[in-house]
Amino acid sequence: MTDSTAPGAAPAQEPDQSQEPDEETLALAHTLFDAARNGETEMLRSYLNAGAPATLTNAAGDSLLMLAAYYGHAETVQLILHHGADANRANDRGQTPLAGAVFKGYTDVARVLLDAGADPDAGAPSARAAAEMFARTDILALLA
Repeated sequence: MTDSTAPGAAPAQEPDQSQEPDEETLALAHTLFDAARNGETEMLRSYLNAGAPATLTNAAGDSLLMLAAYYGHAETVQLILHHGADANRANDRGQTPLAGAVFKGYTDVARVLLDAGADPDAGAPSARAAAEMFARTDILALLA
């Protein structure tokens, strides 16, 4: 028997942080992304209250907030923001949740994001550029 703490003993191996998540973790992540996408606010609330990260992102860099905003769920957007999501976090394509809401024409979601400090000039294209491009006059008025 050897003592791994003895001088000259091989150092203990650090856990491999690059390992892929297990199937259970992936299934939970998919559940959370689906809840954000589908506006399942109460289900998402229970997971966020239990400690699930509001900053979770998928392989494309889309956050829970981005999905909720893009699919027009103002109450879900408010919940995710309440749990610490960044209103200005862009996905891997440089799109912000506000720009996604503007693109889809969700004025109520845009209002929630703006109230949380979303920058209408962040991202590419920015929310302001998207509002001008798609003639979203009601949202342009909010951005003024």
